[in-house]
Amino acid sequence: MRVRRTWSKTWLTASLLAAGLALSGCESFDPESWFNTKKPLPGDRKPMFPGGVPGVPQGVPPELVQGYQEPPQNPPEVVRAQPERAKPRPAPKPIAPPPRQAAAPQRPAAQQEAPPPQAAPWPAPPQQQPQGASPFPDPPQR
Repeated sequence: MRVRRTWSKTWLTASLLAAGLALSGCESFDPESWFNTKKPLPGDRKPMFPGGVPGVPQGVPPELVQGYQEPPQNPPEVVRAQPERAKPRPAPKPIAPPPRQAAAPQRPAAQQEAPPPQAAPWPAPPQQQPQGASPFPDPPQR
């Protein structure tokens, strides 16, 4: 039993050493390049924000630094508004009634159209059911 464990450890060690020696002869070992078939887009690559993202401070926030003390809170200054002077209201202008238009000529009673019939409101209001009645059919009898 011990012989098998010794041989398996020996084979494992030997294969790892052989793989290490074989890979050390490679100029660069990049297995990602074996499976990556995409071509990079043409053009120059430049950093978008070389000085950092605007509005975002770099480094550790001061609140997280050991020994940080909050700056004292100054009470906001009270600004007193000057009272506004009362402005005189403009005098209201009288509103003239709209001009009257001449009345349309009357048609004889025979030529006048009857109003369209009133349709029932849609959807129809639900009908009252007696108490104890179910809107579902009765269950089948066995």
